[in-house]
Amino acid sequence: MDLGLDLTEREGTAVLAVSGEVDVASAPRLRERIVGMVADGHRRIVLDLDDVDFLDSTGLGVLVGALKRVRTHGGELHIVCTSPRILKVFDITGLTPVFALHDSVDAAVRPS
Repeated sequence: MDLGLDLTEREGTAVLAVSGEVDVASAPRLRERIVGMVADGHRRIVLDLDDVDFLDSTGLGVLVGALKRVRTHGGELHIVCTSPRILKVFDITGLTPVFALHDSVDAAVRPS
């Protein structure tokens, strides 16, 4: 399945809707897109993973790298995810407390 990346902006927050599979083949595209967003000056980023069907270790690595990159530039990274299967990946890898996880884009866009 192809990786879909749809960038919108809500209330001054960049929202990247990710769909499909984030794996060893598609993760570099996601990384490039996030790097470009930070380079373009986006400092508050929401990654909407609700339409992601599969996330492997390479995809997780991209998310961890994105978090570091955004924080290095004084920004915030929020993740929207309600899929039990994807949430389980965060849980078993111990990354649940590392990320700001939300159950909706509305909740993620609200200032912390």
